[in-house]
Order: sequence, then C-alpha cells, then structure tokens
Amino acid sequence: MLDQIIYSVRLFQPEAALAVTFLVLILIDLFSDRSTGKLSALVALAGLFVTAWLLSRESSLPPNSIFSQMYAVDGFSMFFKVVILLASFLVVLFSLNSRELVSGIRHLGEYYALLMSLTLGMVLMTGASNLLMMYLSLELTSLSSYILAGFTKQARDSSEASLKYVLYGAVSSGLMLYGISIVYGLTGALDIYGINHALATGDISIVPLVVAGILIVAGFGYKISAVPFHFWTPDVYEGAPITITAFLSVASKAAGFAMMIRFFKVSFIDPAVGNLAPGAWAIFRGFQWNELLAMISVLTMTLGNLVAIWQNNLKRLLAYSSIAHAGYMLMGIVVLSNEGITAVMIYFLVYLFMNLGAFYLVMLVANQTGSEDLEAYKGLGYRSPLAAVIFTIFLLSLTGIPPTAGFIGKLYLFASLINAKWFWLAIVGVLNSVVSLYYYARILKQMFLSGPPADLTPVRFSTPQIVLLLALAIPTILLGLYFGPLVNFAQASVSIFGIR
Repeated sequence: MLDQIIYSVRLFQPEAALAVTFLVLILIDLFSDRSTGKLSALVALAGLFVTAWLLSRESSLPPNSIFSQMYAVDGFSMFFKVVILLASFLVVLFSLNSRELVSGIRHLGEYYALLMSLTLGMVLMTGASNLLMMYLSLELTSLSSYILAGFTKQARDSSEASLKYVLYGAVSSGLMLYGISIVYGLTGALDIYGINHALATGDISIVPLVVAGILIVAGFGYKISAVPFHFWTPDVYEGAPITITAFLSVASKAAGFAMMIRFFKVSFIDPAVGNLAPGAWAIFRGFQWNELLAMISVLTMTLGNLVAIWQNNLKRLLAYSSIAHAGYMLMGIVVLSNEGITAVMIYFLVYLFMNLGAFYLVMLVANQTGSEDLEAYKGLGYRSPLAAVIFTIFLLSLTGIPPTAGFIGKLYLFASLINAKWFWLAIVGVLNSVVSLYYYARILKQMFLSGPPADLTPVRFSTPQIVLLLALAIPTILLGLYFGPLVNFAQASVSIFGIR
C-alpha cells in the first residue's frame, strides 16, 4: 500500500506543483503589497512553468491509473492539461494589462491565488476516473470560478453574474450528485472501470441507468455551456472580468469535455466492440444515447448562433458564440470513436488561440474606449489598422474560413461525422457556421465599412500588447496551413486513452 501511494505521488507532481503555487500565493498576499499583484503574477507564471516542466517529464512514461484508480495519467489527460496550462499562462499575462482589475481597491494577490486554484481544479477534471473525484474536482473548479466571476464586485453586473453562477452551479451539482448515487446503487462501483465491468456483465435495468446518465450529463452540460444548461453563460460572461470570461470560455470547456469524454468512453463502451462507430453505444441497446447528444448538439449550436445575431455587447456576443462552439464540439462526442475524439481535441487547441485572442482584443479596446459595445469598434480599421487586421483573423477563424486554424478544426469534426454516416448532423453544423458568419461580419463592417468616426482618435496599444496579440494570431494562421504535428499529437494522445 505504501509503495503504491509513493508511486502515485510521484506521478502527481504537476498537480502538486499547482497546489504549492496556490499556497505560496496565499502567503504572499498576506505578507506583501496586496494592491499591485505583480509579485503574485510572477509567482503564478513561475508555478505554471514548473508545472509544465513536470508534465513534460511524464510524457515519456506509460499511462497509469493512480490512487486506486481515482486518477488517470495518460496522453489524453496530458493533451487537455497542455490546453488548460497554456490558457492559464495567457490569462495571467492578460491580467497584467487589464485596467478593469486594477481600477478600485482590490486584492490582486487573492485573484491570482484563485486563478491557480481554478487551474488546479480543471487539471484534476481531465484525469478524474472516479465519480467522486469527478464531482470534487468539478466543485473545486466551480467554487473558484464563482468568486472570480464576481471579483469586480463594485460593478453591479459583476455581483449579479456571480450570484447567477452560484445558483445554476448549485442546481447542476445537485443533479449530478444524485445521478452518481443512482449509478453507484445500480453498479456498486464508483470508478468508471468498475462501472463498465458491471454494465458489461450484469443485468442492470436500463430505465434508472438512463435517468442517472441524464442527471450526470446535466453536471457536464453546465460546465460546457450546453443547452439547456447554458442560462448562466451570457450573464456571467458579461459581468465577470474579461480575463476570467476568456479563461472560462476555453479552459473550463476543455476540462468539462475531457471529463465528459472519459466518463462516456470508459463507462459505456462495450469492451467487445471497442472503437467501432456502429457499436459505440452497444451497452445502451435499449436507448439511443448518441441521438440524445446529437439533439443537444443541434440545440446548442443553433441557439448560440441565432441569439448572438442580436447582441451588441461584444462580451455577450462572444458568450453566445462560445455556446455555439460547444455545440460543434459535442458533435465529436456523438460519434465517440477515436476519430471523433481526435477532432474535438484538435478543435480545442485551435479554439484556444482564436477565442482567447478575440477576448484579449476586446479587453484592450475596452481599456482604450471604456466600452465593450459594438459601436466602440466603428472605424477601428482607421484608428488601429494592425489591431483590426488581427481581430479579423480571429473572427474568420471562429467562423471556420480557410486558411485559418478554425477551418481545420471544423474540417476534422465534419469528417468524423461523415465517416460515421451522421450526414444530417454535419449539414446542420455547416449551416450553423454560415449563420455565425453574419454576426462576425457585423464586427468587420463596423471596423472597416462604417466609415471613419467623427472622432478619429487613434487607439494605441503598447509593444508588449501587440507582441501578445501576434503570438495568438500567428498560430491561428500557421495551424491552418501546417497542422500535421497538431493532428499527430491529438491522435497519439487518443491512442493510449482509458488505461486501467
């Protein structure tokens, strides 16, 4: 037992580094200047570097399940950890440039400590292979994000956002926990491998199992902003600091999808069938589970795109856009083959650059103009041509227009659907992409075609801000032209998935 614990702790070093960073940040906040937060930001960046280094050392190790199959350390979780750590690193850099955070008297040391706590919760979600571990990691993520969403509490919409987030999160967590209790009652197991064995060998009633599955999906759906669990998203995204909005839109979704994929892929796949798409849901012979997920996917992408058309606030518009992208990524889970999961992983990495880049530019423009409304972008092509061109790259990539990385992400998603003969779902996805072009084009129209405003005051960005924008824009183009290494990385990560 002791040898097993020591071995598990050795493989838990990246997560331990994040926990230590969180504790160090709390101590720094207690004994240093609590207003600037620059020291805390540097410590957070250092902690993320150490975590990434420790994670890279594990890349050559075989996949393992540690702490009595509570937590999986494999290529699949490593891929999503890379996405989350990279998003966290970028958000810390964003935070150093945010006027929204430094205005007023705030304890920024607490902000960075909570950001590390949020990152730790998301990292734990990617490898959780026990239902209780899934729930606890989800709660760690949720509790940290509740506070961060209302961090700028002087703003009325920020407090409102935090309260709505707490209420919706509490309901979804309760539903998920109730579903977990039903699964445990039916199978006598909490680890997903034991659940799979019980489903494959036992005579379990399908009705309570489906009810439990739907309740658990409610918890996942809340985290990934899927319809009908999306109601918190627009208000929270609008009221939270832009840095937290950007982080939740990418990292929170990545963690939610990683946990959801692992839960379904390991628990509900018949081992005798494996990765063959026609039998991917073989255990659910009496219930078309993938068709239910397909309907959720359609509703999510359609509602997100249609409601985004009417938005004039850029944070709210990107919130509905984020809901729509969750719908696109759900299409890969409908297939639930290795090809579908690979497509979701590819989409997440390219989504990281284009979505964080879009939110970062919204933050920079808000710093200059004091507004997040669409009207603030009128004539941006005249006032700051480079920023307008970079924003155009992000918007075209979010639409899925070549040669941007967003096109490659959607191409692999649609290809996985077509290979699995889900033609109607692929058509709906393409039509939704066309709809999304309309509201992204509204922003382009304001920047380039509305004519110069009466006040042609230039919108100036500092050199570090321009460098960071280019650091996000260049991969958005590069991964659209040279995407082979990304595809190989995702395929290799899926090939060693679900180790016991």
